[in-house]
Amino acid sequence: MTFHYLESADDPRVSDYTQLTDVHLRKLREPEEGMYIAESSRVLRRALAAGHQPRSFFLAEKWLEDLDDIFRQFPDVPVYIGQANLLEEITGFHLHRGAMAAMHRPAPVPLETLLADSRRVAVLDADHTNVSGSKRRGQETAELRGRSRIAVLENLTDHTNVGAIFRSAAAIGVDTVLVSPQCADPLYRRSIRVSMGTVFQVPWTRIESWPGDLEVLKEAGYFVAGMSLGEGAITLDELVAQDHQNLALVFGTEGEGLRPETDQALDARVTIPMMNGVDSLNVAASSAVAFYATR
Repeated sequence: MTFHYLESADDPRVSDYTQLTDVHLRKLREPEEGMYIAESSRVLRRALAAGHQPRSFFLAEKWLEDLDDIFRQFPDVPVYIGQANLLEEITGFHLHRGAMAAMHRPAPVPLETLLADSRRVAVLDADHTNVSGSKRRGQETAELRGRSRIAVLENLTDHTNVGAIFRSAAAIGVDTVLVSPQCADPLYRRSIRVSMGTVFQVPWTRIESWPGDLEVLKEAGYFVAGMSLGEGAITLDELVAQDHQNLALVFGTEGEGLRPETDQALDARVTIPMMNGVDSLNVAASSAVAFYATR
């Protein structure tokens, strides 16, 4: 295994990890260079379990033993080790989540492929591992033939919201997540961290044309419902009562909601009724409610 002990924050070999707190820099660099950062040993293990390939590992020496099995799986991938203060100088923050890895971004999956896969037979095992990693026993095995649930994220700007939506999607069984061309990156490190690595579990892709590809969803047999406060919206309960076999839920950007072009192309506008003078929920919270209600 190739271990390298760092002595300087200017070491060019760890340029992937420099100043990770600069959001603009990471948004520009990571997709362009075909990489992303997996932060924490749990997230790293989930990325590797999903088949993603590491470029390098980056950690404090005390975490070597904990990740020894991973290093043995990838003996040709460099492991960079440093004192906590040096790692903080390189990244711009205190590294207290175990380890990091610079990962190769997987090739994007075509939309049509994801739509076909999302309508597969889904099996819920009697011994099922949930998002937190614990076991739920005694559940009956169930097969859901031909039913599919898709989430579409339109122009969300907050990486925390994107990560939270992925975590809810994984926990509640959403088959696929689609993100619009201007949506925040699900593989930005904050998105990955908030999702607890579930961005590697839920199939997703970035749509090339939006809202044009909304018609692709309809042609594939999906009823497309947008979460909206717009005129003519039905309640979430009314949508559930319609019991659509294949359902795509569209969530608009924070604050402004769905684009007018998208709103006009929907099969239905859907709202979650509020009480006590509250007009709406945060998009991540509303997604969790909608996912659970339409599961």
